[in-house]
Amino acid sequence: MKIDLSGKTVVVTGASGELGRVITRTLAKCGANIVIHYFHSREAAQVLLEEIQNLGVAAITVRADITEYDSILNMRDIISNQMAYPDIVINNAVIQYQWTSVLEQPVQDYESQFKSCVMQNVLMAKAFIPAMIEKKYGRIIAVNTECAMQNFVNQSAYVAGKRGMDGVLRVLAREVGEHQITVNQVAPGWTISDRERNAGIIRHEEYEKNIPLKRRGQDQEVANVIAFLASDLASYITGAYIPVCGGNVMPGI
Repeated sequence: MKIDLSGKTVVVTGASGELGRVITRTLAKCGANIVIHYFHSREAAQVLLEEIQNLGVAAITVRADITEYDSILNMRDIISNQMAYPDIVINNAVIQYQWTSVLEQPVQDYESQFKSCVMQNVLMAKAFIPAMIEKKYGRIIAVNTECAMQNFVNQSAYVAGKRGMDGVLRVLAREVGEHQITVNQVAPGWTISDRERNAGIIRHEEYEKNIPLKRRGQDQEVANVIAFLASDLASYITGAYIPVCGGNVMPGI
């Protein structure tokens, strides 16, 4: 058995970011045609585009603000005109900010997390699921976080956004399942990316001591789970929240 996404079209939001690049490369290596979404990082998106095209699959870059519906609809129209309506949507983009206590966190940080976590998933669903319904096939995969289960100090804005998207996606999974569209979430822990590798920062003993596998995860390990969920190997999995964090959080039954 192998993951084969040949002939599928995938859009990855935040594809030019640290985790997004690895997700995009992995899906391209599985044979998928790729839509590289970006907002600010045009140069990084262009570099990734050339890399993906060298893998022998079709790829384009599209700029969009994932918090604005008109911008997402424009992205949808560009994709459908230049490639095809996506079979697989990976909602990976997120707005970054400084973490602090509830009393110190600026109100606008809660608003930005609502827009980038909850509304991104709502707007991407509205834009891309109708075509999936017509095809009776689709995959929606969103990147959540282990923090949604931890609820540690200084995580409130991030957790609020991620727990909100969890609710939306679980409801969505029930609503579109009859059309053979699956909706799942991957929840990474504190993952090692190229930025940290290049800086020589890999180990963090205080964090690792509580992880059953006693190490931080690699971005490739997160991308591997996304590739699995995107494939027909996961055709009967929907509504799942899957931690990829070495057992640092474990959903109960």
